[in-house]
Amino acid sequence: MAGIYIHIPFCRNACHYCNFHFSTTLHHKLTLCEAITKEIILRKQELNGQSIETVYFGGGTPSILNESELNLILTALESNFNLSEVKEFTLEANPDDLTESYLKYLKTTPINRLSIGVQSFLPQDLVWMNRAHTVSQATNSLQLAKAVGFESFNLDLMYGLPNLTAQDWINNIETALSFEPTHISAYCLTVEPKTAMAHSIEAGKISPIAEEIAEEQFHILRQILRKAGYVHYEISNFSKPQKMALHNTNYWRGKHYLGIGPAAHSYNGKQRSWNFANNQKYMQLINSNALALSFEDLTEANQFNEFVMTSLRTMWGINLSMLNNKFGSNRSQQLLKEAQVYIQIGKLKLEEDHLKLSPEALFFADGIAADLFQLN
Repeated sequence: MAGIYIHIPFCRNACHYCNFHFSTTLHHKLTLCEAITKEIILRKQELNGQSIETVYFGGGTPSILNESELNLILTALESNFNLSEVKEFTLEANPDDLTESYLKYLKTTPINRLSIGVQSFLPQDLVWMNRAHTVSQATNSLQLAKAVGFESFNLDLMYGLPNLTAQDWINNIETALSFEPTHISAYCLTVEPKTAMAHSIEAGKISPIAEEIAEEQFHILRQILRKAGYVHYEISNFSKPQKMALHNTNYWRGKHYLGIGPAAHSYNGKQRSWNFANNQKYMQLINSNALALSFEDLTEANQFNEFVMTSLRTMWGINLSMLNNKFGSNRSQQLLKEAQVYIQIGKLKLEEDHLKLSPEALFFADGIAADLFQLN
């Protein structure tokens, strides 16, 4: 089974830390939605008849679309794909968009899961990040989502922010838990090139948080959420039992997906493609019935490294039997050889044919995975 991702490249504000593709110029919203529907038609055969298991609207800010714009895309999806087997249909949303009337409208659509970008319940953090919403809008949106009947929703948080104390972080987590979300995604702030935050650091206006403080906040997060009954199934993701995010889990498990919209990525197992990250160029090409795509054929080493990276970030770790079947004994034996140094110091462990990170090494997952990469 496969997934579909729709990228909506519009935001009301430019968050200081964000390097995703988006525009704060909103007057082309409808025209771009029309182009997305045309791309859906142009690419409807790419999944080769696979059943669709998940649909995910990301961005940008998908909740910035009004009812007619969102209906346009939903109708195109339903007309060109068999969505009868979809288990999870997610819309990313900002709190300031989630009015009672908009939430009631969403409940009439196939969307059955929300991912709400709260980020923080501290007003100073929201100002520093240049978020478009207030703390009261965040709390109201969560209350309304539950009242309207969205039983499955994710709540986004960020840690590692400048001046975020351990107690502030604890308060943020506990406030999030008071709304009983089925899922929490918590991301450590990273300095991405060409963002407003990167420019502020270069100019000496702010100092990035020390890595050891960010690591401490990661372990605080893990301790509180696990005690509250959440499953820590991926480095940045926690869920109530049986409520893991299926769409993203399928990414980590290497399932195929089709990405629609500017900057959206697709993956078919051996090839990755992505749309141009330019709204005008994207619309011009799609409206002339041409695709706005670039392609990369993945070498066996590329596929191996991606398997190692994504698997190691999850609670299941690297399935060594699966790795051996996919890539052969030479690669699996080389992996175990390279892993020995981390096994000996307790950062990696072997459990029932799975290679996993130990709890104290989770914060450094990507660095450890990179050390296990194979060049050819």
